[in-house]
Amino acid sequence: MTDELDLEQDSITTVREFVAALEMGALAEAVDLLHPDIVWKNTSLPDVRGIGRVGGVLRGLDRDWIGLDVDLHHLAADGEIVLTDRTDYLRFGPLRVGFWVTGTFALRDGRIILWHDHFSWENVVRGTVVGLWRAVIRR
Repeated sequence: MTDELDLEQDSITTVREFVAALEMGALAEAVDLLHPDIVWKNTSLPDVRGIGRVGGVLRGLDRDWIGLDVDLHHLAADGEIVLTDRTDYLRFGPLRVGFWVTGTFALRDGRIILWHDHFSWENVVRGTVVGLWRAVIRR
């Protein structure tokens, strides 16, 4: 039982570290937490497969005008599977778009092999409208 709890805690720690690295813009650290055979899935978007491609997408976000913040509301683990309930905030210059996401992370050998995010495009559109409104009001 203790080994299973340790595994779950290690899995949660890895996902927390991954999200924190993305938020800080420490993209090399985030990529180091990925398994070479990573698959990144997003609702209705093409899958991104392999550490080279996923790492390339993440490194493409290394711009001063792009940012990410995450509010992790809940995390739950069962062995090497971690479920997240969170709000992601994407920043594009003065525009900050917030939307709800549930994520499934599967780990193998202590690294993330599956990153599968589910979100509503309606919620993304709503977050964009709110973000645009706030960006205009601040001016």
